[in-house]
Amino acid sequence: MTAQRGFTLIEVLVALLVFGLIATAAAQVGGQYISSYERIRDKTLAGWVADNRISEIRLQENLPEISERSDDIEYGPYRWRVTTAVQATADPLLRRVEVTVAKFRGNEAEPAPVHTLYAFIGDS
Repeated sequence: MTAQRGFTLIEVLVALLVFGLIATAAAQVGGQYISSYERIRDKTLAGWVADNRISEIRLQENLPEISERSDDIEYGPYRWRVTTAVQATADPLLRRVEVTVAKFRGNEAEPAPVHTLYAFIGDS
């Protein structure tokens, strides 16, 4: 009689189990990487939007009026809601500006906040 060579069913099942565990771990790491990338991308774009809004206010000739307003804008391939709140300070020639940037996701009616930037703008 000749001895047959090959893997037993148990050995094949163990190999499939090991491969499945490795594949599951790799998928989780890949998913975390993509999620982290999207979060960083959104924070970066929202930071730029907020910086642009602060720069627009600083370039105005007059001190901004105390107010709050929201604008929906397109920046990059995304829609954003930029909320600008100008608040008084103890110094009448100084304003506190808070810019909150929120991103619209999919078909949601309300955007999710991503970034808030604060600045003080004075009349020189």
